[in-house]
Amino acid sequence: MSEPGDQRLYFLLQRAAHRLRTTADRRCLAAAGVTTAQLGALFAVHDQPGITQQQLARTLGLRESAVTGLVGRLTGAGFLGRRPHPREHRAVVLELTEAGGAALQAARPEIDRFNTELRAVLGDDGFTGAAAAMHRLAHWEP
Repeated sequence: MSEPGDQRLYFLLQRAAHRLRTTADRRCLAAAGVTTAQLGALFAVHDQPGITQQQLARTLGLRESAVTGLVGRLTGAGFLGRRPHPREHRAVVLELTEAGGAALQAARPEIDRFNTELRAVLGDDGFTGAAAAMHRLAHWEP
């Protein structure tokens, strides 16, 4: 176990991300039947009507091959639908189904609870600072 003064930031970020992801996945699966990765895709499709798989890959920061599998699982579960793109003959547009919308609604209270718990651990300033730092790291281009 690492010490509180540990300066191996990358290692600590990995450990924290793993702990947060496994906890959040367990809770989101119980509440809404989806993982956090699937939830991220559902939110992106909800927030960006008319999004294509290629655009979804960019939004999520994933390879297109990974998004193909993710979309296939969400489509198979009835959370997403596909329709031909109106202008690009090889592209498809992703749409949130009624079941997908219901999954988002079911997950929201759990997401709120999780964030409340994180605020309790980090404090309001720590939570806000951590969120800002993670945003900067997520968009960092070395």
